[in-house]
Amino acid sequence: MSRSMNKAILIGNVGGDPEIRTVGTGGRVATFSLATGRQWTDQSGNKQEKTEWHRCVVWNSARGSGLADVVEKYVKKGEKIYVEGEIEYRQWQDKEGQTRYTTEIKVKELMLLGGGTGGGRSGGMGDDMDSAPRRSAAPAAPRKAPAAAAGGDDFNDFPGALADEDDDLPF
Repeated sequence: MSRSMNKAILIGNVGGDPEIRTVGTGGRVATFSLATGRQWTDQSGNKQEKTEWHRCVVWNSARGSGLADVVEKYVKKGEKIYVEGEIEYRQWQDKEGQTRYTTEIKVKELMLLGGGTGGGRSGGMGDDMDSAPRRSAAPAAPRKAPAAAAGGDDFNDFPGALADEDDDLPF
């Protein structure tokens, strides 16, 4: 049997404060939009820019992960974050009977990158996406969710990985 992989890795800016809901089973889910951008020069020498919007969904796991709780507490509009997860395509019938489609990133890992002032809020999409991550006031849960702990995803090998983890800690 051949192996396959469904993995999305995004670094971008949160488009709005996350929406948090409690579902019938008592679980919690956070949803937010994430903007990623790219720039290029066209054949005429004009600079072009395109922003892509991604719908991100974060669940609290049955094993008590609490990642949706972390999103509720620390992720705000404008925050620069790293997300890793799976791409999921869904369809459903709306109230008028129309078939609707959506594409979501089911977030398994999340890292606050910060870099701005005023509660981690940073500027627009023109910010330098290659700047080194800054440790946020968030607990370790956003860096490494229990659901993905087996993969050795400490980001120690990540270019620009945290060299001094005591930087910018509020305590």
